[in-house]
Amino acid sequence: MTVHEPEAAVPSSAPPASPQEGSPPPVGTRDGGPAIVRTDVGASDGLVKCSRCGATEISLNVATGNLRCGFCRYEWAAAGTIADLGLDGDIGALRGVVVGSGTAAIVPGTDEVLTFRCSACGADVVVDTAHGTQARCHWCRNTLSVNQQVPNGAVPDVVLPFRLAKDEAITRIREFVGKRRFYAHPTFRAEFVPESVVGVYMPYLVADLNTKARLSGQGERLVRSYTVRVKGADGEERDERRYDADVYDVVREFDLHVDDLTLESSADRRDHGASSRTNNVINTILPFDVENAVRYDSNFLSGFTAERRDTDIDDVREPAFAQAKEIARFRALDMIEAYDRGLRWDHQQLEVVGQRWVAAYLPVWLYSYHEVRKNGSSVLHYVAVNGRTGETMGSVPVNRRRLLAVSLVVEAVAAVAALLVMIGT
Repeated sequence: MTVHEPEAAVPSSAPPASPQEGSPPPVGTRDGGPAIVRTDVGASDGLVKCSRCGATEISLNVATGNLRCGFCRYEWAAAGTIADLGLDGDIGALRGVVVGSGTAAIVPGTDEVLTFRCSACGADVVVDTAHGTQARCHWCRNTLSVNQQVPNGAVPDVVLPFRLAKDEAITRIREFVGKRRFYAHPTFRAEFVPESVVGVYMPYLVADLNTKARLSGQGERLVRSYTVRVKGADGEERDERRYDADVYDVVREFDLHVDDLTLESSADRRDHGASSRTNNVINTILPFDVENAVRYDSNFLSGFTAERRDTDIDDVREPAFAQAKEIARFRALDMIEAYDRGLRWDHQQLEVVGQRWVAAYLPVWLYSYHEVRKNGSSVLHYVAVNGRTGETMGSVPVNRRRLLAVSLVVEAVAAVAALLVMIGT
């Protein structure tokens, strides 16, 4: 357990300072490795007070996107956008590796439980960063926050605040389930309570990639098509359609800039092959407007939950490059129109000239339902709503008997229709 003594300036009434606008962001290196942009400069642990009344009851006003004091209702905008931090510039100018300090490799054994001395009353307050970055002093009831980064993945570089209110998320979930209600399991229909939806900040690593792509292969252009009469192996003659085509070697080289590629940085969420849960639905509600993210402030998490990042850049770098290759293939197809008989890429190269990585908390409204099946197995179903756009996707337990009955009816109708056609001919 580590004890952190907040500086005397912590109880100040002003929100944490951010780098001055127009000044270059603090940058360092890791032993000749990536350039590191410090995103927690000026961030303070301990008490962060409202500048008007001094209260520490601060939370997000979803309607405005601002932080709001729970006592005097004063609001202020977050300090420092992702662009102000120097982490959202021209991708074409990227060279080498640039990372936000919140992406630091997770150090095994780092204390998850931190102790802070409350500067209001002097009590020692424990914050378990595995489950959150705020705790309330048990004596004076002030809220203490963790805003400085520690190498355990608890504090990212930026946070994208919720913009979709809980009531709207409930409506989206109710509509989603309602469209699938006919096939839903009766137990699920009886126990469905969309009001139990939870707002969760999910951990992501966001990448900008400056790449050069080269693809080579063969394309075919149709010259003519015609019909000939041929004799089959059974001696019967039949018509055969033939095509003449010119074959060309095709090469395409171009610059490809990938902006805000989001990759899950929770090992549990990245395990899409797990049969006991349907967490793969999280990826179907992308994208997020990461360009509107702001410097991390734990007050944005008040009233919500958050998952801690437990995955490093090295764990997701190759998947990111693989996605960039997929994007390159689609981009190359947009550049080719002449080969109407098909195109095959035989070789693909992707040179990564520059890359930039940011650790982010992105907002998701999450509804979960635990289904226990007759064979003893269980599945955790999720319905997820993008906390910015309202995009909704999920899974619901299926009434297998009803689904089977409908399938049999459809097959029977198809069989009868086929029989009638045969009789009619």
